[in-house]
Amino acid sequence: MPELIPVLTREEIKKRITGIAVQISKDYENRELVLIGVLKGAFVFLSDLIRHLTIPVQLDFVSVSSYGSGTSSTGEIRLTKDLSIDINGKDVLIVEDIIDSGQTLQWLSNYLSSLCPNSVKICTLIDKRERREEQISVDYSCHTVEEGFLVGYGLDYAEDYRYLPGIYHLKL
Repeated sequence: MPELIPVLTREEIKKRITGIAVQISKDYENRELVLIGVLKGAFVFLSDLIRHLTIPVQLDFVSVSSYGSGTSSTGEIRLTKDLSIDINGKDVLIVEDIIDSGQTLQWLSNYLSSLCPNSVKICTLIDKRERREEQISVDYSCHTVEEGFLVGYGLDYAEDYRYLPGIYHLKL
C-alpha cells in the first residue's frame, strides 16, 4: 500500500494562498485580469485563491495533458479544453497546481501569448524543480519543493488522492 508523507497541512496551504492573493490583488489593481485555471489539478487551488482576491477578475479554464496515468510527463502535450472567453488585450494569470518539468506550462504560456493578451504570468501552488527541463518564470508560488511525487489538494496520481485536504509525498 502507498505511504503518504505530509508536506503541507490545510492550514499552511490557506496561509500561503492568502499571502499570494494579497500580492496578486495589489499587482493587478485597476487592470483587467483573467485567471485561467489548468484542469483538473488547479481547480481546488483556484477556487480558494479567487475567494481571497480583493479585485474583480474573469475566470476561464483550459485542460492540457502530458501525463496520462503515470508519474512522469510523456512529453506529448495536448490541449483537451480550450478557452471560452477572449483574452485579447487583457492580463492573463495562469493558475496551475504544480510545475514539474515545465514543458506543459511553457507550451501553454506560448499558446496563450499567441492570442494577444496584454501579459501572461504564472501562479502555482507548488513549484517543483526536480525534473525541470524548461526555464519557466514563476511569478507567484505558494510552496517550493525539490523532489517527490505529490498528491492531495487537487494533485492526483492516476485520478486518485485529489480529495485530500493537505499535500502529501506519495511513496509507491
